[in-house]
Parts: sequence; structure tokens; C-alpha cells
Amino acid sequence: MTDYTINNSNYVVKFYEPSYYSHWNKLVHTAKNATFLFHRDFMDYHQDRFQDASVIVFKNSKPIALFPANKTENTIFSHQGLTYGGLVYGLKLKFQTVLEIFKHLLQFYKSEGFDFLQIKQLPEIYASAPNDELDYLMFLLDAKLTRRDVLSVVKPAEEIAFSKDRKDGVKRAVKNKLIVKNDNFFDSFWNTILIPNLKEKHQTKPVHSLQEIKLLHQRFPNNIKQFNVYQETELVAGTTVFITNRVAHSQYISANSDKNKLGSLDFLHDYLLKNIFKETPFFDFGISNENQGKQVNSGLLYWKEGFGARSITQDFYTVSIANLKKLNNVML
Repeated sequence: MTDYTINNSNYVVKFYEPSYYSHWNKLVHTAKNATFLFHRDFMDYHQDRFQDASVIVFKNSKPIALFPANKTENTIFSHQGLTYGGLVYGLKLKFQTVLEIFKHLLQFYKSEGFDFLQIKQLPEIYASAPNDELDYLMFLLDAKLTRRDVLSVVKPAEEIAFSKDRKDGVKRAVKNKLIVKNDNFFDSFWNTILIPNLKEKHQTKPVHSLQEIKLLHQRFPNNIKQFNVYQETELVAGTTVFITNRVAHSQYISANSDKNKLGSLDFLHDYLLKNIFKETPFFDFGISNENQGKQVNSGLLYWKEGFGARSITQDFYTVSIANLKKLNNVML
């Protein structure tokens, strides 16, 4: 693998390889802006689908930053198999150091023959400390904002004002004697509800196959959980939740055709917000966007906002690597 240094710099950039497994995951564990999605045991589950181009940055032989990535032709992507990405580093790093790291990262990819870098930013709620260094660098680099999604987020610890529709849904669920179980029965949810619904409504499949989500749950049992809703013994709804230190995110939400009659999804999320995740800083219902962020599914957004959720954004950028010279002479 190629190493990159410049002008006797103390910084060295290297492509990730398995021998860096421990270095990588230790940084993920201690970073201010990383979640379990960046752990190699998560990233590598779909390594057959992507050509990995992740890098690890060393300073004085010590690993200080990561960039989860894959490559396609002349473009580097902050990993297409992940919901979010960007430069990963610890709380102790100050702005000027982050600037130097990113300059070296761009120069490394340039030396490897790449022309463009595409970044999907980490939404602000997932970071444990202020984390806008990369936003400023995108401005300096004249990066093109290519997409902006709207995420619906609520703070469970605060008093939540549900809409009348959501309250009525919970009442119907109580009347119908629904119950919620964290049973981690992925098979029944995938096969009887999620896959059929996605095929019928969107002519698509879940991003994760049943085998993949079960593997990831096995690797990260505290981070990936399945909550199912039952009417007596019949599975009527469910959600797969990805749990980080600061955010619980409904990765998949689906129900059978009686969801409105039963109030199953209202009941499920009422239960999650008021019981399971009441101490979690944020609950992320995810995006309601379609058409690469240009449009919003109004019905889906209405349902999420009925739980008190409000909007934050996630930005996507394209960087011309040739613009790295714009990072020179930033500091006065």
C-alpha cells in the first residue's frame, strides 16, 4: 500500500489494511464523531459490494484520524455503504490540526489518481462535541452541495406533545390489546412485513438482507435491536433500531395493512419514546426525502412530526481534489 508524506511532515496517510484493525477500532471508540457503523466489523459485512478505499492518518507514528471510504473509478466516496461518514477524529484535535489532516488526506488521494471526493456528513446529533470543522473546509474548498436531506428528530427526555392523530392511534392500539416486545425476531419481521411492503410500495428491497441484519445484530447486540408489535400472537408491526451513544434511529419501520385500524406504529413509537429511549438524547425517525433530497414525502413527514419530531439536515458534498491548494494560507 502507498504511504504519503510531504515536506518531511510528521503526518503519514495510509490505506486501511487488516493489520490496522485494532488501531482503527480504538479510534472509532474514542472519537467525538464516530458510531458503531464505523467499526470494521460493521463496515466489512458488505466488503464484497464495495472497493474499500478507507485511510488512516498517523502523526508521529500515532493514528489520529480515519476516513471510511470506498472508490469507484476516479472518485472516492465517504462510504456508500454507510448512512453517514466524513473525517473521524478525537475531541482533543483542534481546528488547525484537522485542517492539516484533511490537506494530507486530499493530497494522498490525488497521488493515487483520484479526482473527486464525495462526502455524506455526519448529522450533528450523532457527535458528542462540536463538530463543524469539515463544514468549514467544504466552504474553503468550494465544494458543491449536491444533496440535503431532512431528518425528523425528537428529544425523548423533554415533554413531547403528540398530535391528536398520534394520540388516537395509541388509544386504538390499547383498545386492540397490542403489545410491544424486544424479541429480536428479525426473521418474521423481514419475511412477513418488511420485504413484502417494500416490494409492493417501492419495488425495492431492504438495504440489509435478513442474513446481514442477523449477522450485524450478533456482532452488535447492544446497538441493533428489533422491536415487534403483536395482536395476541400475530405480528402486526415492527421497527429495527440502530442505537448509538446519543441517538436511537429507526432504521426500518413497517406494519401490516391494518396499521391505521390498529394504531400499531403509533403505539410502538409511543412505547419506545416514553419507555425504552426516554433517557436517550435524541430519537431519529430518519429522512422523508425522495428524488435525491429534492422532494419530501408529506404523509411520512406528517406522521413523524406528529410525535413532536422536528427537522435537522444532512448535507452531501462533492469536492474537486484539485482544489486542495485552497487550503493553503488559511491560517494567518
